Amino acid sequence: MSATVVAEDLGVKFYFDRQSRVVTPMMAALRRRGTSSWGIRGISFAVGNGEGVALLGPSGAGKTTLLRAAAGVLAADEGRLSARGRIASLLSVDAGLMPTLTGRENALLLSVLAGVRRRDARRLVPRIRERSALRDEFDHPVSSYSQGMRARLAFAVSEQTDPEILLLDEVHEALDYEFRQSVEQRAAGVLRGGGVVIAAGHDHELLSRLCSRALLLGQGALVADGDFAGVQRQYVA
Repeated sequence: MSATVVAEDLGVKFYFDRQSRVVTPMMAALRRRGTSSWGIRGISFAVGNGEGVALLGPSGAGKTTLLRAAAGVLAADEGRLSARGRIASLLSVDAGLMPTLTGRENALLLSVLAGVRRRDARRLVPRIRERSALRDEFDHPVSSYSQGMRARLAFAVSEQTDPEILLLDEVHEALDYEFRQSVEQRAAGVLRGGGVVIAAGHDHELLSRLCSRALLLGQGALVADGDFAGVQRQYVA
C-alpha cells in the first residue's frame, strides 16, 4: 500500500447569503449581496507511509473543513489537496445515512455509492449487519437510531471498502467503548499496511493511540506540525 495525502497552500472559502446561510459561489454571485470567509487557508503538509496524524485545535479552527477537503467533499479555492488511495471517511454521525431507510437499505445504498457492484453489495450486507452489532435494529428505520448506532452502521459499511486512507472527525467519540476498540483496530490495520489515518477530536488519549504526529489548527491556519506529545503541549499551554 502506498497511500498519501498532500496539501499545498490549501484554501477553502465559504460563501453566505444575506441571512448568513452557506451557499455555493454561483448562488452568491447571483444574489449579489452576501459575504464570504476562509474556512482554512495557506495549509501545507504531506502524510504517507503508515502515518497517523491527529488534527488538534478548538472548535471552529478548521479541522472538519480540512478533513472534508481530504475526503473530496469540499473543493480547494486556493492551492490543492491530493489524496492517493481508497478513502473511507466518517465525517459526521449521520455519515450520509438516509433516515427514512432501514439500516439494511442504507448498507446496500452506501456500498453501491462507494463503488461496489450491486450484486457484491448484497453479499456484503450480512457482514455489515454483524460488524455493526445492530441485531434486529438493522431492519428498523435509521431515524430511530441513536448517534452511536448511526456511527456504528456507517463505520461497518466503510470497512468493506478496504480503505487505504481513513478519515475520522469526532464521530468515533459517539461510539461505545466496545466499538471504539473496533475503530482503533481498523485504524491500526490501515497503518500497518502502509496507509494513512487522519483523525480529529477532543479525546486526546484516544488520538494519541492512533496518531504519532499532530497538526495544530487555529482560525483556519496551520499553527504547528510535529510529534503528537509536543503539539498537544503547545495546544493546552
